[in-house]
Amino acid sequence: MNYPDDFINKIICGDCLEVMKDIPDNSIDLTVTSPPYDNLRSYKGYTFKFEETANELYRVTKIGGVIVWVVGDATIKGSETGTSFKQALYFKDIGFNLHDTMIYQKNSYPFPPQNRYYQQFEYMFVFSKGKPKKVNLLKQKSLYSGTANHTQRNKNGKTEKFMSMAKETRIKDNVWKYDTGYMKTTKDKFTYQHPAMFPEKLAQDHILSWSNESDIVLDPMCGSGTTCKMAKLNNRRYIGIEISPEYCDIARNRVNATPEPLF
Repeated sequence: MNYPDDFINKIICGDCLEVMKDIPDNSIDLTVTSPPYDNLRSYKGYTFKFEETANELYRVTKIGGVIVWVVGDATIKGSETGTSFKQALYFKDIGFNLHDTMIYQKNSYPFPPQNRYYQQFEYMFVFSKGKPKKVNLLKQKSLYSGTANHTQRNKNGKTEKFMSMAKETRIKDNVWKYDTGYMKTTKDKFTYQHPAMFPEKLAQDHILSWSNESDIVLDPMCGSGTTCKMAKLNNRRYIGIEISPEYCDIARNRVNATPEPLF
């Protein structure tokens, strides 16, 4: 393959470890992905080699680039596996900074065993190769905005009144809540043949946060193509890699059906 022409804005069917060997060092601005983990997902019988994948991702990520790693834990023989934390520590061991530990909170989740609380979240680990170069923090509406009267006690023991102005918006919290489930994760009905999609808005929020227009966004386990679709919609270039031919077809159809951005 001739990089970048044969990679950019393509869904490539193959093992990400083999495909990434043809991606040059320090060339990817942002990766947004969710790997198969523990026994939570049946993935066509393919084996996921975490450590080798993490090392390749370090090699291809630009200095200042970011990886968003969406992952959870299974409960096996009465104990959560801790796979998420083991993976996060490995990323640190090979040179990434753990820039932020974020939570992806779902509003739809299965019933728990009788001795556990409802499990409604996964981790979104944000790793950076050095200090992140592209940071566009999203805002949310402030709980209180406008002017407000306050009182404070001075060092001499006297109290005085003062007025402050609160902004209408502030930087978002690092717990992000999303609607999940049929026709909520995405409106692309045919993509529900894939067993484990994250919400389109999750991918978009990270793409907007950690990249700029025309940057290259990678998903080495792109599944139904959510990251690639949202990269295209937000005027980023994308590279999707998927080992399952069936899911490659879904991802390609999905991205091809996505209109070009209007800006």
